[in-house]
Amino acid sequence: MKQSLQLRLGQQLTMTPQLQQAIRLLQLSSLDLQAEVQTILDSNLMLERSDELRETPVQPETLAAQVAADTRAETELNTTPTDNLPDELPVDSAWEDTYDSYDGATSYSRSEDEDWDPYERYAGGGESLRDYLYWQMRLTPFTDREMALATSIIDAINEAGYLTVALAELCQGLREFSVTLDEAEAVLNRVQHFDPQGVGARNPAECLLLQLEALPVDTPWLAEARGLVEHHLELLANHDFAALMRRLKVSREALQGIISLIQSLDPHPGARLSNAAPQYVVPDVLVYRQRNAWRVELNPEIMPKLRINARYAALTRRAGQNGDAACLRNHLQEARWFLKSLQNRNETLLKVATCIVERQREFLEWGDESMKPLILRDIAEVLGMHESTISRVTTQKYMHTPRGIYELKYFFSSHVGTRDGGECSSTAIRAMIRKLIQTEDPGKPLSDDKIAKLLEAEGIQVARRTVAKYREAMAIPSSPDRKRLV
Repeated sequence: MKQSLQLRLGQQLTMTPQLQQAIRLLQLSSLDLQAEVQTILDSNLMLERSDELRETPVQPETLAAQVAADTRAETELNTTPTDNLPDELPVDSAWEDTYDSYDGATSYSRSEDEDWDPYERYAGGGESLRDYLYWQMRLTPFTDREMALATSIIDAINEAGYLTVALAELCQGLREFSVTLDEAEAVLNRVQHFDPQGVGARNPAECLLLQLEALPVDTPWLAEARGLVEHHLELLANHDFAALMRRLKVSREALQGIISLIQSLDPHPGARLSNAAPQYVVPDVLVYRQRNAWRVELNPEIMPKLRINARYAALTRRAGQNGDAACLRNHLQEARWFLKSLQNRNETLLKVATCIVERQREFLEWGDESMKPLILRDIAEVLGMHESTISRVTTQKYMHTPRGIYELKYFFSSHVGTRDGGECSSTAIRAMIRKLIQTEDPGKPLSDDKIAKLLEAEGIQVARRTVAKYREAMAIPSSPDRKRLV
């Protein structure tokens, strides 16, 4: 093999650290961006929050005087006695005369400038179903054998409130107590009377019966509802109302009252108790109408306000060529790169959001049925960007509009053809399907084929299977399941 030298010319894109950082910031959500900013603040001494420190630089003389004043104040504080309260109170005095007390009927006094969220106390996770049942178990007079059996029963109850393990298996797991099946039934019966009503049931019918037993005896249609749940629950699930009227020997009006009573019950009693913390959505973009025009701006509450520390930046100019000076200069360069990447992220997000609002102005004014077809390529061509950039910007970013908070991805949808050669957004078609179903006759609900024909009459060419796909995406049951008594 002969060796030779060859000269080649070519172009390639190099992912520099600055470009990688800009791409990473572009696809971060608002919460992830706050975490990234905090990480940078902890690792780079050149960056600081502009809303925490004073705008004017501190002179060395002023700083020295301030340090001396703080030292004197600390010395005086250490020499001043802090315990001015007596060791023992007089007999004729009250606790409130010396110590501050808290009255439960009054609220905490807070200054106006204190950052406090009145809903913060409700943001944490609540009590779980299992802990709630344990608390009631400890208040119930159980023996040691019954307490062990009740603990096993509660452990076998899922989040919906149903017992997922057979009693025979629970008895086998408690062989050291020699628990019989009758004893397990008795303990389960006591657990089933815990709150919430219906907990510990082994099937939906038993869950509904437990809740019916807790109702007053003079409740209308109570006996008929028990009979329906015990023997004809499958007919009710299939919406076979004619068979139910024959089996129960009741009229249509009476059957409607019985079904209304059953519908007032909760088939998943454990779902009301959840220890999951609520997830709040903070919008990145604010859209509002002003003087017959739609305005778009970034949410100033979540935009990080950073700046370069002027004091440390001045040290880089006075420092020499040692290792500390090189470290300061590297931190300063990284801080400038981060601020520039953060500015590019905000500008790109604002451009994309503004372009989306311009394309979907009719949606903001009239609703989902006026949504226009839009894909990533449309926005990329207008802004002169790549589709991947638009995809990163619109991921996990939210827009606050007068109609609610939407993810930027919501405004992008596929389309179907119309009779006149135009296009209709899939979001608009879903809104039309939802409107048709809401206005249908409950006794004769519209089938998917009938909905497709109604849409075709409006000039929208959509197949029956497409209607079924959109209906299932909106969690709307089929026409037999939507059938109701009228």
